[in-house]
Amino acid sequence: MSVEIHTLSNGLRIAVETMPGLHSASIGLYITAGGRHERIEQNGVAHFLEHMAFKGTPRRNARQIAEEIEDVGGYINAYTGKEMTAYYARVLEPDVESALDLLSDIVFNPLFDQPDIEVERNVILQEIGQALDTPDDIIFDWLQETAFPEQPFGRTILGPADRVSSFGKPDLSTFVREHYSPDQVILAASGAVDPERLLAAAEKHLGHLKARSADAPLPARFHGGERRETRKLEQVHMAMAFESPTAVSDEAHTAQIYTVAMGGGMSSRLFQQLREQRGLCYTIFAQASAYSDIGQITLYAGTGPDQIGELCNLTMDTLRQSAEGLDQAEIDRARAQLKAGMLMGLESPSARAERLARMIAIWGRVPPIEETLAKLDAVDFNAVRDFGQSLALRSDPAVVLLGPASGAPERAALAARLAA
Repeated sequence: MSVEIHTLSNGLRIAVETMPGLHSASIGLYITAGGRHERIEQNGVAHFLEHMAFKGTPRRNARQIAEEIEDVGGYINAYTGKEMTAYYARVLEPDVESALDLLSDIVFNPLFDQPDIEVERNVILQEIGQALDTPDDIIFDWLQETAFPEQPFGRTILGPADRVSSFGKPDLSTFVREHYSPDQVILAASGAVDPERLLAAAEKHLGHLKARSADAPLPARFHGGERRETRKLEQVHMAMAFESPTAVSDEAHTAQIYTVAMGGGMSSRLFQQLREQRGLCYTIFAQASAYSDIGQITLYAGTGPDQIGELCNLTMDTLRQSAEGLDQAEIDRARAQLKAGMLMGLESPSARAERLARMIAIWGRVPPIEETLAKLDAVDFNAVRDFGQSLALRSDPAVVLLGPASGAPERAALAARLAA
């Protein structure tokens, strides 16, 4: 399998990867603008736009959009992230060009009719309400706000209810005008797709878009901080974040291996110490996320009010001890998990198409999977140990607690315990 990359005259980038033996393909339009590209008065508008794409265009109403993709047995969906908004479809090989026609229409020709705006506003307000009622969901929004205060990067993707309640057609149209320029669009397709036919279809449906400049997002700056929200819940939910390397940093793969060893599976230190040996929680995990100019390691666990103090302290102790105690077997196991997860995921055309778009957005190219695997293999024992030590020495986490958390230590005490 090989990747072909093309750029239309208006700056729109195209990445295509044919996967022999498949009968289906995944195709998507990935806009390199998301929640962090919003001004404060726009918070939530990128996500609102994602919803409105399916409400109708001059050529298709909402029902016709749904029926057209399902008439051929395909599906269509979208999501909004910090740095990207994705509109994608999965269809059989003969329907790839029709799917691109549909995607191009809903992304670049939405009607934004007021009755549809009102309907979708209520849907999003329900989504916000559902998130607020889900402790192990909303806590991550609050963690972002705590780690990145007063910054676009720290604001929720959904936006606050009062702001969503005020959005109208001008707000939606302004964000499209500011950020849906061709040079911020990546067409990615993988699976049973013919590159030449797709390129011709892209020129037909997207080549007419006018090139224009877009502002870069404000840089993200990590801050340690604490937030406690008292609720009458059965459990206390704890989330914690540390700054980690960016997606383009040489240390990004080191951070991934360290994080998997700490909390990426059943054999990880946090799972073994807190759940298997102490029985303090049902769920505990750690994950590393990397973006264009920032990265973070996130930890999460939920436990009873009487156990939250022990859980928090033991989490800090485990992180501190790992800075000196991680052994070669743990590091090799974490590396194997990452490599296997990556390779298994790439058996899906949808995962491959998303990877194409993400790599183009970050690197301007698509590194061969062998290059990524080699970088993981190049991370040695000392690099992982040094990373763990630097994390402990910085000891400036963002901490959020939700529920009956009176027994939890203060952030300063946790930071001191980590650095001890």
